Amino acid sequence: MALTIRLSRGGAKKRPFYRIVVTDSRSPRDGRFIEKIGHFDPMVAKDNPKRLVLDLDRAKGWLAKGAQPSDRVAKFLGQAGVIAMPAPRNNPKKSQPKAKAQERLKAAADAAAKASEAPAAEAPAQA
Repeated sequence: MALTIRLSRGGAKKRPFYRIVVTDSRSPRDGRFIEKIGHFDPMVAKDNPKRLVLDLDRAKGWLAKGAQPSDRVAKFLGQAGVIAMPAPRNNPKKSQPKAKAQERLKAAADAAAKASEAPAAEAPAQA
Protein backbone atom coordinates (compact mmCIF):
# COMPACT_ATOMS: atom_id res chain seq x y z
CA MET A 1 0.00 0.00 0.00
CA ALA A 2 1.48 3.37 -1.05
CA LEU A 3 1.03 5.92 1.72
CA THR A 4 0.74 9.64 1.09
CA ILE A 5 0.72 12.62 3.44
CA ARG A 6 -1.52 15.18 1.79
CA LEU A 7 -4.17 17.84 2.28
CA SER A 8 -7.85 16.96 2.53
CA ARG A 9 -10.17 19.90 1.86
CA GLY A 10 -12.95 20.89 4.17
CA GLY A 11 -14.74 24.11 4.96
CA ALA A 12 -17.43 25.99 3.10
CA LYS A 13 -17.43 27.41 -0.39
CA LYS A 14 -14.67 30.04 -0.71
CA ARG A 15 -13.65 29.35 2.92
CA PRO A 16 -11.13 26.50 2.60
CA PHE A 17 -9.82 24.52 5.54
CA TYR A 18 -7.45 21.61 5.05
CA ARG A 19 -6.67 18.59 7.20
CA ILE A 20 -3.22 17.09 6.84
CA VAL A 21 -3.84 13.38 6.61
CA VAL A 22 -1.98 10.14 6.00
CA THR A 23 -3.87 8.13 3.42
CA ASP A 24 -3.60 5.44 0.80
CA SER A 25 -2.58 7.17 -2.42
CA ARG A 26 -5.48 5.52 -4.29
CA SER A 27 -8.18 6.96 -2.04
CA PRO A 28 -10.00 10.17 -3.06
CA ARG A 29 -8.73 13.56 -1.89
CA ASP A 30 -11.51 14.07 0.66
CA GLY A 31 -12.17 10.38 1.21
CA ARG A 32 -11.03 7.81 3.71
CA PHE A 33 -7.77 8.40 5.55
CA ILE A 34 -5.64 6.51 8.04
CA GLU A 35 -4.70 9.29 10.45
CA LYS A 36 -5.09 13.04 10.78
CA ILE A 37 -1.77 14.61 11.77
CA GLY A 38 -2.62 18.31 11.56
CA HIS A 39 -4.52 21.05 9.83
CA PHE A 40 -3.90 24.11 7.65
CA ASP A 41 -6.15 27.18 7.56
CA PRO A 42 -5.17 29.50 4.68
CA MET A 43 -7.75 32.11 5.74
CA VAL A 44 -5.74 32.98 8.89
CA ALA A 45 -2.88 35.50 8.80
CA LYS A 46 0.52 34.06 7.90
CA ASP A 47 2.10 34.95 11.26
CA ASN A 48 -0.71 33.34 13.29
CA PRO A 49 0.35 30.04 14.92
CA LYS A 50 -3.13 28.58 14.25
CA ARG A 51 -2.56 28.76 10.49
CA LEU A 52 -0.57 25.52 10.46
CA VAL A 53 -0.81 22.92 13.22
CA LEU A 54 1.20 19.78 12.58
CA ASP A 55 2.16 16.85 14.82
CA LEU A 56 5.82 16.58 13.81
CA ASP A 57 6.47 13.35 15.73
CA ARG A 58 3.64 11.56 13.91
CA ALA A 59 4.82 13.01 10.58
CA LYS A 60 8.36 11.71 11.21
CA GLY A 61 6.93 8.32 12.11
CA TRP A 62 4.91 8.07 8.90
CA LEU A 63 7.84 9.26 6.80
CA ALA A 64 9.96 6.51 8.40
CA LYS A 65 7.29 4.00 7.34
CA GLY A 66 7.60 5.16 3.73
CA ALA A 67 4.84 7.74 3.35
CA GLN A 68 5.45 10.29 0.59
CA PRO A 69 4.40 13.91 1.23
CA SER A 70 2.59 15.93 -1.42
CA ASP A 71 4.30 19.07 -2.73
CA ARG A 72 2.52 21.42 -0.32
CA VAL A 73 3.00 19.15 2.71
CA ALA A 74 6.68 18.68 1.78
CA LYS A 75 7.02 22.48 1.87
CA PHE A 76 5.39 22.57 5.33
CA LEU A 77 7.68 19.79 6.59
CA GLY A 78 10.71 21.51 5.08
CA GLN A 79 9.87 24.76 6.87
CA ALA A 80 9.52 22.82 10.11
CA GLY A 81 12.91 21.16 9.58
CA VAL A 82 11.61 17.60 9.40
CA ILE A 83 12.85 17.01 5.85
CA ALA A 84 15.06 18.94 3.46
CA MET A 85 13.30 21.93 1.93
CA PRO A 86 12.07 20.91 -1.54
CA ALA A 87 13.49 22.78 -4.51
CA PRO A 88 11.21 25.58 -5.69
CA ARG A 89 9.27 24.63 -8.77
CA ASN A 90 9.53 26.91 -11.75
CA ASN A 91 7.70 26.99 -15.04
CA PRO A 92 8.92 30.19 -16.69
CA LYS A 93 7.48 29.45 -20.13
CA LYS A 94 3.92 29.48 -18.81
CA SER A 95 4.34 32.84 -17.13
CA GLN A 96 5.87 34.59 -20.13
CA PRO A 97 3.69 36.91 -22.19
CA LYS A 98 2.57 35.51 -25.53
CA ALA A 99 4.19 36.52 -28.87
CA LYS A 100 2.11 39.62 -29.61
CA ALA A 101 2.51 40.96 -26.09
CA GLN A 102 6.27 40.43 -26.28
CA GLU A 103 6.37 42.39 -29.57
CA ARG A 104 4.43 45.27 -27.96
CA LEU A 105 6.78 45.29 -24.96
CA LYS A 106 9.83 45.33 -27.22
CA ALA A 107 8.38 48.17 -29.32
CA ALA A 108 7.61 50.18 -26.18
CA ALA A 109 11.13 49.60 -24.83
CA ASP A 110 12.67 50.70 -28.16
CA ALA A 111 10.52 53.84 -28.21
CA ALA A 112 11.49 54.66 -24.63
CA ALA A 113 15.19 54.16 -25.44
CA LYS A 114 14.97 56.48 -28.46
CA ALA A 115 13.08 59.09 -26.44
CA SER A 116 15.71 59.07 -23.68
CA GLU A 117 18.59 59.38 -26.20
CA ALA A 118 17.09 62.29 -28.21
CA PRO A 119 16.80 64.95 -25.45
CA ALA A 120 20.29 64.21 -24.15
CA ALA A 121 21.83 64.81 -27.62
CA GLU A 122 19.80 67.98 -28.33
CA ALA A 123 20.27 69.64 -24.94
CA PRO A 124 22.47 72.78 -25.26
CA ALA A 125 25.56 72.94 -23.10
CA GLN A 126 25.47 75.67 -20.49
CA ALA A 127 28.66 77.57 -19.78
